Amino acid sequence: MPAIVILGAQWGDEGKGKATDLLATTDTIDYVVRTSGGHNAGHTIVIDGERFATHLLPTGILTPGCTAVIGNGVVVSVPQLFNELDGLRAKRPELGELVVSASAHVIAPYHQTIDKVTERFLGHNKIGTTGRGIGPTYGDKVNRLGIRVADLFDEKILTEKVEASLEVKNQLLAKVYNRRAVEVDQVVEELLAYVDRLRPLVADTSLLLNQALDRGETVLFEGAQATMLDVDHGTYPFVTSSSAVAGGVCTGAGIGPTRIDRVIGVIKAYTTRVGSGPFPTELFDEDGEKLWKIGGEVGVSTGRDRRCGWYDVVVARYAARVNGLTDLFLTKLDVLSSWEKVPVCVAYEIDGVRHDEMPMTQTDFHHAKPIYEHLDGWWEDISGCRTFDELPTNAQRYVQALEELSGTRIWGVGVGPGREQTLVVHD
Repeated sequence: MPAIVILGAQWGDEGKGKATDLLATTDTIDYVVRTSGGHNAGHTIVIDGERFATHLLPTGILTPGCTAVIGNGVVVSVPQLFNELDGLRAKRPELGELVVSASAHVIAPYHQTIDKVTERFLGHNKIGTTGRGIGPTYGDKVNRLGIRVADLFDEKILTEKVEASLEVKNQLLAKVYNRRAVEVDQVVEELLAYVDRLRPLVADTSLLLNQALDRGETVLFEGAQATMLDVDHGTYPFVTSSSAVAGGVCTGAGIGPTRIDRVIGVIKAYTTRVGSGPFPTELFDEDGEKLWKIGGEVGVSTGRDRRCGWYDVVVARYAARVNGLTDLFLTKLDVLSSWEKVPVCVAYEIDGVRHDEMPMTQTDFHHAKPIYEHLDGWWEDISGCRTFDELPTNAQRYVQALEELSGTRIWGVGVGPGREQTLVVHD
């Protein structure tokens, strides 16, 4: 049985939760795993007309019999973990099992404080973070000042690590940001309050997942954020703090690359972005307003409005290359109903020169202007279609054109938020 990766092929909010949930509801998915990011992610799943939102928890938690795993590459806000779990259980008592890696890093209260005051200090140069402590936690991780989940079970080690982390941060808070220093004992007390409830959930998840694959079980790795927000391959510095591409799955879960059988990129039939940073196809006209309104483009995790633009083939080809995509899952095709012509960005023009591939420098990407081809639109409501052949001819041609231009086969198409509103293009 395979190891399957599902990840975002744009700037996030593509509908990864829908794609993951669809696979997780089959009887072949045994584990759904998060391998990067924290509660800055947001997935919306609609089950029997009821809407569920997950942020830190893998979407597999909504499927009884499935094991949801938070891998070592995730940064964990323990209060958020239990708030989210309790909220889901109140709406849906039957949930899957949850396992948390002992090696995952913990978001401490001071990480959120540092995140927020730093963004304010940067002013118009701010990155556009969620202010939830994700970046500072990853910063402590690479600086070897981080706190791991396992450290919460040893009060002496936990206290030493909090002291080491706050030694410089308190100087920064007091002398640069004019904020009060954080008390070590208060942080330790807050974190220890969750130990008894957390302990039964913690395991060596790398061992767990490798043993599952050895037994022939299927493991689904669920991406957070997206390719263009990857810290190495995204539109740096307007990116997240972790590796959101397929390669990050291996380090974030503790499995080898030869384990992965299939990599599915989730991509919208148009493009959106939350936060700051370049966005070549962004619209500032009535079409952008229309996409935002019909698509309900508000961030699940942040509540911020998403910037909207047309489909970008250059981004799609880039995502296919850096992730080694085997398939694309196209979402929100239904939003495009009612346009006479639908523009598709097929290349960029930069200082009079055509670029068919992603520009190498930040400067060039900031100056990229989209080169469009216009495809025939359709007016029919397609939300009730259940097979690809039921789509209007022009909607079918649009999907086929995106597949050819993007260089990756489109496995499935979403025509609405519900589980049943999905069309299989290729088996």
